[in-house]
Amino acid sequence: MKKQVKHIILYPFSLLYGIVVGIRNWMFNSDIIKSTSFNIPIISVGNLAVGGTGKTPHTEFILSFLQTDWKCAMLSRGYKRKSKGFMRADENSNAQILGDEPFQIQQKFPKVTIAVDEKRVHGVEKLKELIPDLQLVVLDDAFQHRYIQPGLSILLTDFTNLYTRDYLLPYGRLRESKKGSKRADIIIVTKCPVDLTPIDMRLIEMELDPKNNQYMFFSSIVYDEIVPVFSEYESENWSLQKITENKAGILLVAGIVSPEPIVDMLKRYTSNIKTLFFDDHHVFQQKDFSLINNELNAITASEKILLVTEKDAARLVSNPNFPESLKSRTFALPIRVKILHDQETIFIQKIKNYVVENTRNS
Repeated sequence: MKKQVKHIILYPFSLLYGIVVGIRNWMFNSDIIKSTSFNIPIISVGNLAVGGTGKTPHTEFILSFLQTDWKCAMLSRGYKRKSKGFMRADENSNAQILGDEPFQIQQKFPKVTIAVDEKRVHGVEKLKELIPDLQLVVLDDAFQHRYIQPGLSILLTDFTNLYTRDYLLPYGRLRESKKGSKRADIIIVTKCPVDLTPIDMRLIEMELDPKNNQYMFFSSIVYDEIVPVFSEYESENWSLQKITENKAGILLVAGIVSPEPIVDMLKRYTSNIKTLFFDDHHVFQQKDFSLINNELNAITASEKILLVTEKDAARLVSNPNFPESLKSRTFALPIRVKILHDQETIFIQKIKNYVVENTRNS
């Protein structure tokens, strides 16, 4: 019944939204609104849905193998940052200046220039001006930012909610029609089970129905060992296995779209898990820290830790209100991407080939 009411109320707005977005895309396709091309490789990573497809870990994965051979930059709009305009990351940057995801990437990739700008064309122009020998730019969350014409467009879709099964905002989570997928050069089905079978892959491929010139890959999320969030407590020797051995309790705090898979993973190590979930990109306030402290203290275990996602850690580490008493017990759970079924080398080579073929010799 609730679903029917939601359909009746929201579906007409989705139709209206679809008309507006459709006109906008038509104007770009017809060259009425101009897209800017650049003479260096531009790689766009994005999705059709609102959040939750794993853009940041996939962007990190791409940067991990490009940074060794090329001078790279990553440009984002810096969602929910408090700064405005173009900002280049430096040693004084934090999540408030860059946004949580760009700041997270800066911490992991010191060789890569990280910048944010709401106007991506201006952002790329500024990067080229500041870094004359810049060789390529990776755009984070830019599939709908059509003012730039990327040379290689990578589209992500969540295994549990393929864009073919979703609806336009506000009834669903799609930012634009499923037809927009045809602009992608590579489609990645993300967050797949590690044991996804070739038959399942084939069924999904048939459903998404890529064009002949589009390549499809399937990826999974891998959880790495937990690490201290605050550098002054790097000597704290905690691991997932130690949680099991010490029968420790966990308070999982997460401000992301889909934290449930993390809970499922943690259940392999302990059943003593409490959770506090917040909205995506949640800005933590003093009242949140009081709640976190109370929930952690309420866990019945002789030893207990506070576990957060990398994205939440990026916001917490520079928050002046974070309690000193919690710092030594606060750990982050790093994640990374794995391309399934021995396709990782092929995926990497396709991206490298694009960069090589489109790099201008100066």
